[in-house]
Amino acid sequence: MFTSYQLRAARAILRWSLEDLSEKTDIGTTTLKRFESGDGVPNGHLRNFQTIKKVLEKAGIEFIGVPESGAGVRWKK
Repeated sequence: MFTSYQLRAARAILRWSLEDLSEKTDIGTTTLKRFESGDGVPNGHLRNFQTIKKVLEKAGIEFIGVPESGAGVRWKK
């Protein structure tokens, strides 16, 4: 799982638009907007979380911390 903040931050690091992420994950922009709009862990299907995380990690993003404390993202070393 990841937080809405982590998703927004990962996209910002990569300089990807919602459309870019949608194209790479085959998840609609409406769903992605909903994932990014809240605070904390967004509600959604586990499959979507797994797909988004896999695509972002392949692009060089590392998810750090846990949603309850210290959640963030950074470039993989």
